[in-house]
Amino acid sequence: MTPPPVRTLSPLLPVLPVLPVVAVIALLGLPLGPGGEGGAGPADALSALVVLYCAVRLVRDRRRPLSRTAAVLLGLPVVGLAVAAMGASSPGAGLTGMGRYLQVFVLVPAAVLLLIRDRGDVRLLAWSFVGLALWQGAIGLHQYATGTGASYQGEEIRAVGTFGAQDVMGMATVVSLGLVCAVGLALGRTWVRQRAVAAGCAVILLLPLALSFSRGAWIATAVTCAVQLALAGMRRALKVAAVVAAAGVILVGGFGIGTAMLQERITSITQVTDAPDQSVTDRYAMWAAAVGMWREQPLTGVGLKGFPEHRDTHASPALSSGSDTEGAGAAFRRQPLLSPHNMYLLILAEQGLIGLLALGGSWLALLACGLRRLCRVRREGRPGLDCGLVACGLLVWQLTDFAYADIGGQSTVLTAVCFGLMGWWGTAGGGLRGASAGRPVGAYAEKAAAR
Repeated sequence: MTPPPVRTLSPLLPVLPVLPVVAVIALLGLPLGPGGEGGAGPADALSALVVLYCAVRLVRDRRRPLSRTAAVLLGLPVVGLAVAAMGASSPGAGLTGMGRYLQVFVLVPAAVLLLIRDRGDVRLLAWSFVGLALWQGAIGLHQYATGTGASYQGEEIRAVGTFGAQDVMGMATVVSLGLVCAVGLALGRTWVRQRAVAAGCAVILLLPLALSFSRGAWIATAVTCAVQLALAGMRRALKVAAVVAAAGVILVGGFGIGTAMLQERITSITQVTDAPDQSVTDRYAMWAAAVGMWREQPLTGVGLKGFPEHRDTHASPALSSGSDTEGAGAAFRRQPLLSPHNMYLLILAEQGLIGLLALGGSWLALLACGLRRLCRVRREGRPGLDCGLVACGLLVWQLTDFAYADIGGQSTVLTAVCFGLMGWWGTAGGGLRGASAGRPVGAYAEKAAAR
């Protein structure tokens, strides 16, 4: 008698297509060494391979590519990028800038959209975000406790995870996105155990987010969680808000963790016009410089990668020469200010109104499609509420954070994954199709959701 075939990979077969995307997220947990420049890293290289892998699967399986809606929404930014690339100071700068924008807002999101097949894949990616956030948050807490973090007010206590002092926003971004995913999973209609674990993870992530001392991440996370709670329903929103508020009081107030510095940092948010610190003054100066560039070339901007070249021409004397970075294993360094730290103004300055309307229109259309589908799922009581809250929450966080930051650094690849998740939810039938046939976990989840 012939022995039965060994099926060692059978449990992984349902999630094999999306595993490369999980690997991209996991790579951001690797330490890259101190003193990094904050440019492209291993996760970016793997994201390029994911795009190639997706293309090969489409050709091999002869699958239908993106739907018409998805193709229009994800392809719309190409118009502004092409115009801005032609207006760049050099062909190399134009190609480099266009490649980065295509990676983050077109190619990788499209690959993620095509590799996701059902709600189970969305939940797997969401838990990957949470796992990465917990890992980076744990490293950040260790840095704060041992005084081995980035320099903040003369003390090396700022939690930056593995991203180093040159990319202080990296850990804040990762932890914020993980917290948003945890809140979305906790507000869904899946297993009670999963919701409880997700809620616990959200509470735990509050502490490393606070110790990142990132005002922009705080604001974006607070806005996003408020939107998620409102979309989930008022009764559930009040319960979760009460738990989070109590946890915040216990973690920060009760244990006295960084109370004085956190209070000062929080107070500084309301003093950005009355008594701004140097970082805020620099940001205002760069914002004004970006507006000046746009006024010079209102339709097409100064070209991709053009902000550093034109900055000094339009900046006020209040702009400093750079920001001081130190700690987390890196020596003191004066880091130049090469972007306005505002995605919308960066696009306006380098791509003009054409680029802003193309990119901004694509983002707002994705958000509108996702919110419409989420409201329908909630109203009709269909499975997938947690997936919709995760996808919409991630995009809301990105669009809010773009008012205080722009693309750059190792964590930028997560932005591409976020847009891909939202693209699937908003345009590919997310929340309306059931899980794949033959997946026991998904079938069990649907029965649990029905109960």
